[in-house]
Amino acid sequence: MAKIEKIRKRGARVLRFIKLVVFGLLLGLALPAGAEDSEEAQRTLIGLQGVQVIVEELQPNILTHDKYLQKAGLTKAQLQKDIEARLRAAGIKVLSPDEWSKTPGRPTLYLNVNTHESEKYWFAYDIKLELRQVVSLDARPEIKTLANTWGLNMTGVVNIGTFKVIRDNVRVLVDRFIQAWKKGNF
Repeated sequence: MAKIEKIRKRGARVLRFIKLVVFGLLLGLALPAGAEDSEEAQRTLIGLQGVQVIVEELQPNILTHDKYLQKAGLTKAQLQKDIEARLRAAGIKVLSPDEWSKTPGRPTLYLNVNTHESEKYWFAYDIKLELRQVVSLDARPEIKTLANTWGLNMTGVVNIGTFKVIRDNVRVLVDRFIQAWKKGNF
């Protein structure tokens, strides 16, 4: 009896996991990217002198697994270093806070990694990379606001042993930003 119950519970866990993976894949296919990587969005990058990089703190639900995050290099500080190094290697200036405050449009490359622990040690994630800059309203040009003018997101599912996948996917999105930047600025 106990053995049958154990097998039934394991089967239920496997089924929940499969449903989660399928949901994550469907979500990734169904969701359009934020401001998108369209030609119009890419034109908003033309003439920018560089970007300030802002990486949001990781979610508290994933921070409880710090040992695994450290091993995967999935920390706010490491993501910041990764992004800035890739931008510099591509010839894109990374603005200091002082330079940023004096730069027209105050362009900011913003990263947010949102996670949700769906099953013990399993996390659904959504990575959002956006270029935000100050724009003025067409109807009221005197009004200026910060807007997302280019962006992409990526969703998926990882466990604590595969956190590196999130870091790798951040790199993929940063490389897509670099490609978009180069189309108009080099």
